[in-house]
Amino acid sequence: MKITSISRKLLTRVLSFYFILTFIVTAVQIGAEYINTKNHINSELLTLEKTISGGLTRAVWELNTQQAMDTAEGLIAFPMIKGVYVTDENNKIIAQLGKVGDLNSLNYESISDKGEESTQSLNVNSNELGLFGHTFPLIFEFSGRTTRVGTVTLLSSNEVIFERIEVGIYFLIGNAMVKTAALIFLFSLAFNQLLTRPLNEMTQQIDQFDIDDPEASKLQSVGFDKNELNILQNSYNNLIDELVRYKERLSIAQQQIISANDKLDEQNLMLEQEVARKTSTLSTTMLKMEKQQRDLLEQQSQLQEENMRRGRTEQTLKQTNQELKSSIINLNKAQHRLLEAEKMASLGTLSAEVSHEVNTPIGVSITSTTYLFDLISDLDKSIESQSLSKKALNDFITNAKSSVELLVNNLNRASELIASYKQVAVDQTSDKIRNINISKYLDDIIQSLHPKLKRTSHRIKVNCPRDIKIYAHAGAISQIFTNLIINSLIHGFENMNRGVITINVSLQENKLRMEYEDNGVGVPEENLNKLFDPFFTTKASSGGTGLGTHIVQNLVTDTLNGTIEASSSEGDGLKYVIEFSNMA
Repeated sequence: MKITSISRKLLTRVLSFYFILTFIVTAVQIGAEYINTKNHINSELLTLEKTISGGLTRAVWELNTQQAMDTAEGLIAFPMIKGVYVTDENNKIIAQLGKVGDLNSLNYESISDKGEESTQSLNVNSNELGLFGHTFPLIFEFSGRTTRVGTVTLLSSNEVIFERIEVGIYFLIGNAMVKTAALIFLFSLAFNQLLTRPLNEMTQQIDQFDIDDPEASKLQSVGFDKNELNILQNSYNNLIDELVRYKERLSIAQQQIISANDKLDEQNLMLEQEVARKTSTLSTTMLKMEKQQRDLLEQQSQLQEENMRRGRTEQTLKQTNQELKSSIINLNKAQHRLLEAEKMASLGTLSAEVSHEVNTPIGVSITSTTYLFDLISDLDKSIESQSLSKKALNDFITNAKSSVELLVNNLNRASELIASYKQVAVDQTSDKIRNINISKYLDDIIQSLHPKLKRTSHRIKVNCPRDIKIYAHAGAISQIFTNLIINSLIHGFENMNRGVITINVSLQENKLRMEYEDNGVGVPEENLNKLFDPFFTTKASSGGTGLGTHIVQNLVTDTLNGTIEASSSEGDGLKYVIEFSNMA
């Protein structure tokens, strides 16, 4: 039998939580360092604007392209500047140096106003270039009037940011690793000294138990403070004391029996002497006394046998009681593991079917993307060969729109299915209480079961007001309706083509009432009372476990603190009424 160390399990959980927390904090610190450095670079670009705007403005106004190019080359020499655009008043490029993206892909966001013109902050929507920067107008003043003569765009990149914060990132990561290693060492040492080593010493002392000398088998102090281990040691020593006292009482009882036997022997001798003196006159009396003696000896023997039998019976009862307690504990653990396994098996089946369902829209999306790529390749070849016609361009636009529309529709379909399944799956593996919109949540549950429902002609009708919200265990509600719907599909609608499931929901005085009903084959009266019993199933030969309705009852009564009732008659379907209160 494999033994799981308690100290190792506790250590693993504590260190796992610390590792996750350290990872999140380090990531947040790196993100903050990145944002601060980027803001600092933007501030430097704003400062650089004030330095160069005057000279560039006059160079552009005087159409001095060479001076503008020289200024741009001087700017590109700055390590933080990766690209420079200089345009005239008609947005015609005068100078373009360094890493530059497509101007049409730049997203401008105004950050300050200067009269009628504005200075703008610039974001580049390009994951490949990773550019960002600052753009500002060139304003020339003449005779009290201002004229916009051009625009300058200064670009930096994420490479500059990472170069500046590289040392800080290494320091943060190294600091986190050192703290984590130190914590692992300290926790391991503490767990070993406070739990593992005392338990091992206590186990070794218990293994050396001597039935002939229980007093010498008491647990000696193993060096731990007043804690649970000390309580366990005291309880074990108290049990040894009880055993010693029991042996003493048994020895006293044996001595009393021996003493009684001695007294009886003396009495027999006296009787024999008396009989010898009165042989002639008391022969009849002697015979009676001998008979009484035999009766006393027989009663004495029976008493001894009764005492021995009672001792064996008492020992057997104690052992049987201990074995019964152990069996009950193991049975409860096995039942709990079986219930959890049934839940996870249901979730695993649902996961496999959702994955299969998602493959269809993803496959269509891949085909559409490939077709669109081929269209773009043909268009590119036509442009290079200068054989592009208006008809070919129109055909390309029509086909591209169709492909994109097909691609978007299928990706949206896959996204909706995954979102529904994700919410339901997370709730089923969590005991978290949260605020639930019942109508929307029932839609998510039904959507997650779409792979099972689409292969049938059965329908689900939900009558629930859109504004009902309640605090409850979302995972319990999801598991309840998943089991009920699957039971209806497997058992209720057996040999049926068009089954209907109706779910009615109402909120009355802070108590939610849910009525689940199908028009399936129903349950015979003799089976209705056994519907919630564990392992009761009519599909044992088909792999049924008989735990579905039992899990539903446990979730309603134990997790939701509610009630559930079932009613049915054979051929008229099955109905459940579930009620529970708001947990807020």
